[in-house]
Order: sequence, then structure tokens, then C-alpha cells
Amino acid sequence: MHQIDIPEEILAKPRARRGQVNVFDTLEPARTALVVIDMQTYFLEPGGLLEVPCSRNIVKNINRIAAALRRGGGKVYWTQHSFIREWTAWYGTLASGEFAEKMIAESAPESSGYAIHPDMDFQPQDVALHKTRYSAMLPEGCDLDAHLKRSGVDTLIVTGTLTNVCCESTARDAMMMNYKVVFPSDANATRTDEEHNATLKAIIQVIGDVRSTDDVVDMLESGTTTSQAAE
Repeated sequence: MHQIDIPEEILAKPRARRGQVNVFDTLEPARTALVVIDMQTYFLEPGGLLEVPCSRNIVKNINRIAAALRRGGGKVYWTQHSFIREWTAWYGTLASGEFAEKMIAESAPESSGYAIHPDMDFQPQDVALHKTRYSAMLPEGCDLDAHLKRSGVDTLIVTGTLTNVCCESTARDAMMMNYKVVFPSDANATRTDEEHNATLKAIIQVIGDVRSTDDVVDMLESGTTTSQAAE
């Protein structure tokens, strides 16, 4: 698990802007979606070209959040990423040659690595979405936004891998598109603590609410209880 390090000088900035560090007290499950970014076999299995070892440490936390959200009537979306040649700003520019070709092959939908890892608690009512850009919010690469709008969702819990690439890109775009964002510090993973904490520092200041899995589950359960009491 990543060692979380958000120094006091960073925490002072959201306090100055909004009077406190945390953004939300509760979450309304029916209007909240969990977005699980790219928890696929090619990232989680040991020894692969694209392995992210820390991603194995967040499996249980993501599954816990998913279960709590489903209990409250919320929806869980799982993205599955493929690298493609048609994304020319990436292919031949940021990645090229044999390495790029291997990334394309190992993340292709027909590859075994493309599948959501079997340790993930994917349920029949969940939705799997193909993704070809880092951000799941871009319509050019994923139709997540269309699903969210149809479901009346206004809040996203963003989890998965890599913290500082697809997860951060999704969280940033979601906030720009007027969604509230919760970013669990221990349900996102990348390759180093430094990269992970850099994202958390940015998110907590200007993008959304950085919370632990325990906090998120409590917020969902509190929101579920409040909704039931109002019925």
C-alpha cells in the first residue's frame, strides 16, 4: 500500500479556500457512481510489461466501496483500457517502436490481459466500458459520461490504476464537467509513492475530496440511512 504523505502546507490551502480540508460529509448513493479505472489483468498480474505492483494492494478496498455503493442503490462502472495506433499523440510520439507495439498487443480486447482481474468483485448489474484515452470522461475514448447522465449521477468516486495517469485524468475532467469528485487515497495505485502523493496533493486542493476507503464507506452508509429515513 502507498505511504500517504500530504504535508500541512498543502492542507492549509483548501482550509483557506473552503474552511476545511474535506468537501463532503455524506454521499447520496443513488446519485453517486463508483468508477473503477483499468483494474485489468495486464496491470495486476506479476511479471507483465505493464505491471503495477501496488495495484494488487487496493483490490479489497475497491471491492468494499463497490459493495457499499450497491447496497445504497448506486452504480459501479469498470473501464478497460486499450492502447491504439489511432491515438497518434501517444503512438509514435510518447511511445514508439517495439515497446509501443507490445503495449498495444497486451492491452487489446482479444488479449487475456484486457479482462478485469478475477479478484475484482464485478457483479452482473455493473457496467464495463471500453476506453482508449487516459480519461474515461472523454467521449472520443469512452462513453462513461453518457451513462452517467442517463443515470442521474452527479458525484463520482474515482478508483483504480494508475493514480497519476488515467485516474487523475478522469477525476480532473469529471470536475471540469461539473461532477463532484471523491478520490480515495488507498483505493488508487501507481508505481511509486512520490507519483501517488503528487496526485493526491493536486486533487485535494482544486479537484475533489481525498478520503480513505473507511471514510468513503461511512459516507455512503450515512447517505443510505438518510435516504431511507426520508422515504
